[in-house]
Amino acid sequence: MASSPDSHTRRRQFLRTGGAALVGLAARQLPAFGAEADVPTPVPPPRLGSGEHTYDCVHDWLAPPPNILWGDTQGVAQDRAGRIYISHTVHPQSQSKDAIVVFDKNGKFVTSWGSRFAGGGHGLDIRREGQTEYLYHCDTAHRLVVKTTLDGTVIWEKGAPEEPKVYDDTHKFVPTNVALSPQDGGLYIADGYGSSYIHQYDAKGQWVRTFGGAGDGPGQTKTPHGLFVDNRGKEPLLVVADRGNNRLQYFTLDGKHVRFEKEGMRRPCHFDRRGDELLVPDLDSVITILDKNNKVAAQIGDGFPSKLRGASRDQYIPGKFIHPHGAKFLNNGDILVVEWVPTGRVTLLKKVKNG
Repeated sequence: MASSPDSHTRRRQFLRTGGAALVGLAARQLPAFGAEADVPTPVPPPRLGSGEHTYDCVHDWLAPPPNILWGDTQGVAQDRAGRIYISHTVHPQSQSKDAIVVFDKNGKFVTSWGSRFAGGGHGLDIRREGQTEYLYHCDTAHRLVVKTTLDGTVIWEKGAPEEPKVYDDTHKFVPTNVALSPQDGGLYIADGYGSSYIHQYDAKGQWVRTFGGAGDGPGQTKTPHGLFVDNRGKEPLLVVADRGNNRLQYFTLDGKHVRFEKEGMRRPCHFDRRGDELLVPDLDSVITILDKNNKVAAQIGDGFPSKLRGASRDQYIPGKFIHPHGAKFLNNGDILVVEWVPTGRVTLLKKVKNG
């Protein structure tokens, strides 16, 4: 059973104050006359991984203000200034229904907005276009992809496309994530929870083509949950987190099947890239990092098999993931992980230099 809002709030307050209090206690001098004090020792965060992929695991690094209770934390993005954007479904008992919560690069709450996404806050990506940055939201409850400014002003929104004539009911379109193409300024939309299609649009937002569709053969997908334009090879390709088929699938940018990649994949959710490495949050309880050849370079915080999605928070295991749903390389090389758990969890994997 999920923790109550009261316990959830008390936990957040402890997270904000507990660390400082422990440090303060540890810094106090011992009593006079040599008496020993019962001073609690701060517990270091679990250290995960090895070698160049060594991280200190700080669970609940980001906590919303008291009037917001996390729902499932599902999307994460960071702008050029370092501000971090979290998309969540909003807990049913949250006072505020804001589904987008913004923090500075040090984890301090800045603002919140986006009540229109309550119940459906899912995939979240950011792109600079000219001198302006925009957010791309996937709203699974309202079956929309929405482009906004960084403060939430809506630029456009898209539902099920009419042109491919693949939907006899628009409720069969449930977008989960987008891929932003640096080649032509266009984008791809994954109908991950709907009919397993992928829709391509140009830089002006005009429909170009639709491909994919449900199945397990080449060119077919099953829950294409996330996608990314991968520029690490000789030519750019679209890589799809073909979650229901337990694999990655590569396409040309015009939608032709290229290959499958299965090493290390369980139920891959989405992607981020830093240098030659591809970051893959996997719903089956692990964060996977692939090298430039898509070989597993590291698997971090493996908590599989996890049966803790509906468990109370005191049953969570430090250093073990439950259901990673999104992950992002931060500007400084750390990794931020958001998890599909009913009361949310945002974990910082702080890179250990010379680990």
